[in-house]
Amino acid sequence: MFCYQCQETAKNEGCTMRGVCGKSGETSDLQDLLIYLLKGISIKGEKAEMVDRKAGRFIAEGLFATITNANFDNDRFAELIQQALKIRHAMPMDAAENLHDSVTWTADGMDAFLEKAKSVGVLATENEDIRSLRELVVYGLKGLAAYAEHAAVLDFEDDVLYAFMMEALASTTRDLSVDELVALTMKTGEMGVKTMAILDQANTETYGNPEMTEVNIGAGSKPGILISGHDLKDMEELLEQTQGTGVDVYTHGEMLPANYYPAFKKYDHFHGNYGNAWWKQGEEFTTFNGPILMTTNCIVPVKEAYKDRIYTTNTVGYPGVAHIADRPEDGKKDFSAIVEQAKTCAAPVEIETGTITGGFAHHQVMQLADKVVDAVKSGAIKRFVVMAGCDGRHKTRDYYKDVAETLPKDTVILTAGCAKYRYNKLELGDIGGIPRVLDAGQCNDSYSLAVIAMKLQEVFGLDDINDLPISYDIAWYEQKAVIVLLALLFLGVKGIRLGPTLPAFLSANVVKVLVDNFDIKPIGEVEADVAAMMEGK
Repeated sequence: MFCYQCQETAKNEGCTMRGVCGKSGETSDLQDLLIYLLKGISIKGEKAEMVDRKAGRFIAEGLFATITNANFDNDRFAELIQQALKIRHAMPMDAAENLHDSVTWTADGMDAFLEKAKSVGVLATENEDIRSLRELVVYGLKGLAAYAEHAAVLDFEDDVLYAFMMEALASTTRDLSVDELVALTMKTGEMGVKTMAILDQANTETYGNPEMTEVNIGAGSKPGILISGHDLKDMEELLEQTQGTGVDVYTHGEMLPANYYPAFKKYDHFHGNYGNAWWKQGEEFTTFNGPILMTTNCIVPVKEAYKDRIYTTNTVGYPGVAHIADRPEDGKKDFSAIVEQAKTCAAPVEIETGTITGGFAHHQVMQLADKVVDAVKSGAIKRFVVMAGCDGRHKTRDYYKDVAETLPKDTVILTAGCAKYRYNKLELGDIGGIPRVLDAGQCNDSYSLAVIAMKLQEVFGLDDINDLPISYDIAWYEQKAVIVLLALLFLGVKGIRLGPTLPAFLSANVVKVLVDNFDIKPIGEVEADVAAMMEGK
């Protein structure tokens, strides 16, 4: 295997024996093969007069399945590979087409898949800079696909996105120049903005605009079900099916922002949030006592302590773990097995008490716009610091907690994603009633941070978004953070600090391009970084 798509990749160079995430070499190879086949589908699909929506949806699903910590199940990848082969061979083919061995390869079976995978992985591209840019595009597409998939579940789709996925994947098989690949990278960022806008529309039109909310983080006395991941449709159906059963529902990790949506507040058995970021699953899933539903990526290797009460659904998979089938057309998922098991379980062990406040997506912040603008004009707020992105298990991520504690009291932190768990329970106070940590929601909601910045630019009458008193100190872990980064670059944001490390998949020359054009920089020492950010550097 060779994989370097996440921040925790071995030695910040690449995993070659087993993924730091826990995936085996075989799983990694099958993911490479699936990506290869998605490129083959795309080569055909981009030539069609009309977008093949079925193929587009499958490409999004396949890309999403290969995101870090989404699916560890080799059998599931074998099924996806079989589906990919069928879709690819069913699509119209140019008589002269010989790209991507789309006619000749009809391998069938795990051994054949693994043998084929050896020749189609990341390292098949020999030129380091071309490889770097190709993978940057592919990883951005994985994040884009995840957001597109979430929107599609709520019946919000745009064929333009599927067409672009095909165009971009097909382009990574061609001998494009560095300049052409850089342009493709920027277009990926542009499509990332479009995708996140569609997802924002899907979420808010379906469940209402997130609103400022105090979320209970203690445990109740009833049995509970813990829902993690990102899928709000699963959240809705789980709440419906647990109503009146005597079972409470708790969010975990990136599902915390579900507490902010008006549509979910009508359920009196929606108890609050339990635990922290994804990497603490081992201990927190153990103490929860009840069943756990993993709706999207962020699952980690499952411990025996809770293996008999964890369930996966959607693109998530883990060997030996029960999987909840997709909802039938015009129907709902069946969570009855989870509900019945929950009734037999003890209540969660309380691991903390109190509340945390969130719900500051763009609509809520704009409700406070006059207050925010007055605070900036009066000097009560000197600077905003965007500390969005991902959390991870390495101690170097305490940097973000230390930055939060070191920032002057006249600064406000804007956040989205699970990076906030490093500091969202600190007592950082407020500025004239404006909390110093404004949580916009999931990593899926990072669009809100861009909207807030653009609205402030408009309010202050600035020509350049970089003239705002905003600094960007972003934590990344996986590929949804990559598309957020590319979206920010497309919007013209410069001076982003990125950590805990720069991506291993960026070659030295590609890093230089990003530094020269966008002033991207690695994080440094806390005090020095805070001082520089306060000076707008």
